Amino acid sequence: MKLKPKHSIAEHFDDIEDIRIERGKKHKLIDIITISICAVVCGADGWIDIEMYGIARKKWLEKFLELPNGIPSHDTFARVFSQINPDEFNKSFLSWIKGISKITAGEIIAFDGKQSRNSGDEKNGQGVINTVSAWAASNRLVLGQKKVEGKSNEITALPELIQILDLAGCIVTIDAMGCQREIVKKIVEKDADYVIAVKKNQPTLYKQVKQLFKQAIETQGKDLNLSSFNSREMNRGREEIRNYLMITDVAEQIDPLQKWKKLTSIGMVESVRVVGGKTSVETRYFISSLESDAQKLAEGIRSHWSIENSLHWVLDVAFKEDDSRIRKDNAPANFAILRHIAVNIISENKSRKLSVRSKRFLATLDEEYLTELLEAIL
Repeated sequence: MKLKPKHSIAEHFDDIEDIRIERGKKHKLIDIITISICAVVCGADGWIDIEMYGIARKKWLEKFLELPNGIPSHDTFARVFSQINPDEFNKSFLSWIKGISKITAGEIIAFDGKQSRNSGDEKNGQGVINTVSAWAASNRLVLGQKKVEGKSNEITALPELIQILDLAGCIVTIDAMGCQREIVKKIVEKDADYVIAVKKNQPTLYKQVKQLFKQAIETQGKDLNLSSFNSREMNRGREEIRNYLMITDVAEQIDPLQKWKKLTSIGMVESVRVVGGKTSVETRYFISSLESDAQKLAEGIRSHWSIENSLHWVLDVAFKEDDSRIRKDNAPANFAILRHIAVNIISENKSRKLSVRSKRFLATLDEEYLTELLEAIL
């Protein structure tokens, strides 16, 4: 993924519909959005934090914002973000990320869902917010997200998110929740490849894949297009060996009726972990459109977990997403987008080898560094 010339927030977020009544528009919508983004980058986790940030950085903000009536109150921030349509806000986010980045061939795009645990409001009948995100693994950028109301609805949200992204030439990875024919079809229609986990939620497919690998191991790959790759890691007394097997040209055995689009290969990874002298073994299976290249398959499988380690973990630990008490109307979904924008801004800057949390803290202290971080949006 190569970065394009900078695109300001105003270029992409100025078209969001402002449904406030005219007499209630003391502050420009784009000012409210920009202050919020800057504040979240600098560590704000709620509306009061955003107001305090705005007051503290008012002189700096006046360099590029009009602020006709000063800094909005925290109630104003809360009210506006509860009213903004999340689909419109997300559309602007997608426009912005397309403006600053370009996906290159072979990029691994991981799709996965995450729950904001405290975003539900039982009294008002509002369920917990779940968001499906698309994550560019090697460049650590959120490419898009789709809000869903329940875990089961990820199956519906995934094809919708796939549909609005440019995935041509990429390798899409999804866990077993996404092992659905319609989702595979959408990926192929976007001219992308896929590596998707298969479990017992697809019992027939799972049994066929498992049986074919059993046959391959027993016959040492006789009459099968078999390739392999191995890796070994040592980390703080823990040893992990991963043995990858890939069988290509399996459509006739696995899917003779071609119900699964471009099902070219299947994969198996056996993970052997040794911790404190105790050994555990886990075996996982995958379907894929990739040709015979076990190492590329391994890269896709391993890279998928970066969405957990580099996005979901960061949102929980550095951004305290699970502790957020923002619940009213559209505010939880919109604040989730603010966090994703902040993650991208921080990830794009490589000038300091610091954790995300440390970068946020430094940005609150050093105006020069803050300007450097935010040059992608201002």
